[in-house]
Amino acid sequence: MCTLKPETSRTLPFDSLYEEALLNLMRTADCLQRVFQQHLRRWGLTSTQYNVLRILRGAQPEGLTCSAIGSRMITAEPDITLLLARLKISGLIEQNRDPIDRRILWTRIASSGLSLLAEMDPLLARLPEELLGHLPPDQVSLFSRLLQEARAPHAGPSDKAACDGPGPCAKGAR
Repeated sequence: MCTLKPETSRTLPFDSLYEEALLNLMRTADCLQRVFQQHLRRWGLTSTQYNVLRILRGAQPEGLTCSAIGSRMITAEPDITLLLARLKISGLIEQNRDPIDRRILWTRIASSGLSLLAEMDPLLARLPEELLGHLPPDQVSLFSRLLQEARAPHAGPSDKAACDGPGPCAKGAR
């Protein structure tokens, strides 16, 4: 079994059990994220772009505003406006101004985005088990519950991905 100290060439003991657990969590999240990102490379997407496409697929046919997308993201994205602009240039999403309130920009997944996700789905559906399948189901369940409990006291409105900055998601357009 690997431990964090040799992985990071650390010679001194950790300041506390909590420090070691937090650093283990961060190291593990980074490791799994890198593997996930390697799988996405074949389609030229980042994990945040993939997350947005999945969010928008689930919000069909209405679509979502920038702030609504940000609130559903797995990881906070500081510039959702730029992220959406890149997806729009790629033709994977479509955006339209709200007919009643022109400050609001609605984003929907394009048919090309749906096709891309349909192509990706079979391969990426197996990825969670490939990454965590070496753990027995009862440990995966416990792991998930512990992560939720660790996150719970820190979750709140300030956790949501921000949509600040210039562009259609500026503060007045939320």
